[in-house]
Amino acid sequence: MRHLRASLFALLGLAAGFVALATPASAQGNWPTRPVRFIIPLGPGAGVDITARLVADKLSAKWGQSVVVENRPGGDAIVAINAVIGAADDHILLFAPASTFTAHPLLHEKLPYKPDDIIPVARVTNTLIAVAVPTELGVSNVKELAAKIKAAPGKLNYASVTGANDLLFAAFLKTENLDMAKVPYKDPVTAINDLAEGRIQAFVSAYAIARPRVQQGKVKVIALTNVQHASALNDIPTAAEAGFKSLELDGLVGVLGPKTVAPAVRDKIAADIRDIVNDPDINTKLAATGQVVRASTPVCVVFL
Repeated sequence: MRHLRASLFALLGLAAGFVALATPASAQGNWPTRPVRFIIPLGPGAGVDITARLVADKLSAKWGQSVVVENRPGGDAIVAINAVIGAADDHILLFAPASTFTAHPLLHEKLPYKPDDIIPVARVTNTLIAVAVPTELGVSNVKELAAKIKAAPGKLNYASVTGANDLLFAAFLKTENLDMAKVPYKDPVTAINDLAEGRIQAFVSAYAIARPRVQQGKVKVIALTNVQHASALNDIPTAAEAGFKSLELDGLVGVLGPKTVAPAVRDKIAADIRDIVNDPDINTKLAATGQVVRASTPVCVVFL
């Protein structure tokens, strides 16, 4: 995990050190002058997709321009990232969980894009990340899951979709000396459906993805990876509270753009998103889908 965290900081060090100079509102011009697109690296129904659509609807009214959410799943999020970088257009932005790309330095010998070609614009939420199992597996906590895996080495499967969540679970397996087969998926919704049917036995994903199946009684969330205990899900322990700190990782969601986006435009986008997600009605809707509002402007945007 230490190496994972070091790589996350190395890739997004620009986010931690990025400070946008204050710019008068008059310098922001008339942006946006045409429809804005949010590119999502995951499919419909993912936690970030739900958040992006709620925000996009409000931004469209605020900006007087259409704000379109476009799903570009697959390719370990590289398809979506390159679509934003390649467009080099301040009206085409990446709306994504940091976990979709922060693990890339550990997964790719050579990155298929330049990290400094994409810059942080706004931090939006913390996603509650769930360690989920099928209810029929009959485990109630991480300790029982570990025992079940240990009792049948190599015979149980976990879903792998993209990014740091998968790497986190692999690190947990290695730390606990557990043998579990990885099954790759293109999108998390298919993975959670297979989890609900017992075709796979574990999946680390946004709680928003697991929630419908939890409500149906098909899936059980045995821990959250987030550092802080979630008041909205008070009966679910964090991984650290469950005694497995190797499963600890915050799910951070934000907006990024090509490096050509002007500081004044970044300021405007971040400030407008912050106003929207802090609205009590939107805040309540986000909380219901497993999001904790953590909005910030470029002055203090930090994805790690």
